[in-house]
Amino acid sequence: MTDEHSEDAFTIEQHGDVTVVRASPALELLDLGLADNAAEAVIAALQGREAPQVVVDLTKLPFFGSLFLSILLRCHKMVSTRGGTMVLAGASVKARELFRITRFDLVWPIYSTPREAIDNLNL
Repeated sequence: MTDEHSEDAFTIEQHGDVTVVRASPALELLDLGLADNAAEAVIAALQGREAPQVVVDLTKLPFFGSLFLSILLRCHKMVSTRGGTMVLAGASVKARELFRITRFDLVWPIYSTPREAIDNLNL
């Protein structure tokens, strides 16, 4: 697998002061090393921001495993140490259940849509 798969794992968009990180199904194809590269790319995009406001859009990722959860945790740590906020949006029923079982639903607010998440961060 080439490094380009890690580049396909996320797209990053700016919506005013809110950074939207869109997760792609390519995440499930990553091995541990490429997942680290993908996480570093997301973190690098947020590095220069003070108190980053981040929405992780899960709309195109119906289910995922522990590798993706570790990426979320790494991003959350960086965002929270900078005084920012990270929320999730568009989680499938299966993903919501995983967040509930792991109690990560207590760590990140989960919104139905990216638009709803962006609007709530802009309040």
